[in-house]
Amino acid sequence: MLPEHFPVLIAGGGPSGLAVAIELGRADIPCLLVEPRATVTGDRPRAKTTSARTMELLRRWGLADRVRAAAPLPVSHAQDVVFCTSLTGHEITRFPHAFAMHAERRDEFAEGGQQIPQPIVEEVLREAVAELPSVRTLFGWRMVSAEDGAAGVRATIAGPDGAVREVTAEYLIGCDGAGGITRDVIGARYSGGSGELPNLNITFRAPALTDETVCARAVHYWVLGAEFGGIAGRMDTEGTWWAIAQGVDVRDGDVDPAALVRRLIGADVDVEVQATDPWVARMLLVDRYRGERTFLVGDAAHLNPPWGGHGYNTCVGDAVNLAWKLVAVLRGWAGPALLDSYEPERRPVARQTIADAAAQENHLARAFAHPDIDAATPAGVARRAVAAEALSAKRGEFHSLGLVLGYHYAGSPIVVDDGSPVPPHEPLTYHGSARPGTRLPHRWLPDGSSLFDHLGPGFTLLRLETVPMESFVEAARARGVPLTVLDLPGLPGKDSYGAPLLLIRPDQHIAWRGDDSTAAAEILDIARGAHAAVVAS
Repeated sequence: MLPEHFPVLIAGGGPSGLAVAIELGRADIPCLLVEPRATVTGDRPRAKTTSARTMELLRRWGLADRVRAAAPLPVSHAQDVVFCTSLTGHEITRFPHAFAMHAERRDEFAEGGQQIPQPIVEEVLREAVAELPSVRTLFGWRMVSAEDGAAGVRATIAGPDGAVREVTAEYLIGCDGAGGITRDVIGARYSGGSGELPNLNITFRAPALTDETVCARAVHYWVLGAEFGGIAGRMDTEGTWWAIAQGVDVRDGDVDPAALVRRLIGADVDVEVQATDPWVARMLLVDRYRGERTFLVGDAAHLNPPWGGHGYNTCVGDAVNLAWKLVAVLRGWAGPALLDSYEPERRPVARQTIADAAAQENHLARAFAHPDIDAATPAGVARRAVAAEALSAKRGEFHSLGLVLGYHYAGSPIVVDDGSPVPPHEPLTYHGSARPGTRLPHRWLPDGSSLFDHLGPGFTLLRLETVPMESFVEAARARGVPLTVLDLPGLPGKDSYGAPLLLIRPDQHIAWRGDDSTAAAEILDIARGAHAAVVAS
């Protein structure tokens, strides 16, 4: 009894597609999600880091606590990345609170980072999608063809039993990854390159590795040595681990994954290999993000090196950016030009993220090859030198809050420029700018709640002083724009926001700030993609 037409068809049900479905479903927009995998398999962890920003977006959907509850490793278990001679050897140096993981509350963000395998996140998101009546899912189905047009999209989908259906939609969202077909639908092409080092992912069980037998408690262990290096980390507290063997090319001959793991461990322990995957880092970005009614999201649009854990997090950011705009257009309170802002906002973010992650790829050979390290000696001049080098080379991978929270849409056609300086790109440092286009700087309120908890599902007008704002309310009502007025004259650090009035978009980014609301109608028209200048662009 599947309908033949949906407002939105989502091709792919990984994190990107599920995020789009949740955003649309929460707004009661009917959509169909088609995903070839009938079930989610957990033997390969894939992405392992859910960033502070993605956790904030999960909190926005009411899912942050569910993700943390499902995580096999609570943040309280470990927050540091340790560089060592082997898992059972000696610690060389450490990066505390890597990936913005803090067991305690921090002012900079509403949610800290979380180590959790991507399949577990997907399970939580699948459960959340199943709770949304307007979202239909076909797991085990795949999209085999599609035609993009000015009036909509026609697609052919195939089921696991060979059944074929035709579906039409007003919009097609391509979340089908590197191997999908939606890039071909709009004629988009990847450009970029690949890393030089081959890598081998290994999932294994080693119950003998406990908190007492490893050199330190950590979320990741980077093993440095004269002949061999790699990375390892827990998937749970029951003895399941993942590892990345650096520079291992399975095409060169027989590769013994268990032996590679034992070299990383530094001891002859029982190892049960569960899965292996060879790969190389890819730095690819498409030349366009949309056709007429088809949009690319996540890995379908960009492939990031894994260093820093930004890949799947960038995908979720894409999904939220596009989906709130689709809601606005389909609900009738935004102009079609709002969708034109998706590419100019998100493509620069992907380009910068790929560049930053690729810089870490260039540090790998220098980080792993250290012929002067004596694995039996816990200290020494060589080891101190390696520690200093590691801290210099890899800080940007583990402490990248400026990249995770500081990306902005300052040049967007739907952001009202106030002439203030654009925040510089500093991946390591987040400055908390409130310039239009940036993420609203976070604050904890006196009652213990997050500022973000009080933002509305549509636009929010944040008022920090008693200044007139009725024109915003009237303009929003006349245009059918959902607007929440949030009066917080006692907001801690309110002077750092630069103005008494801030217009916040549904994705928690600032569309405008100022002290005069007389131009509220024009401001709202720009922010919703309906202003004449925006339409012309």
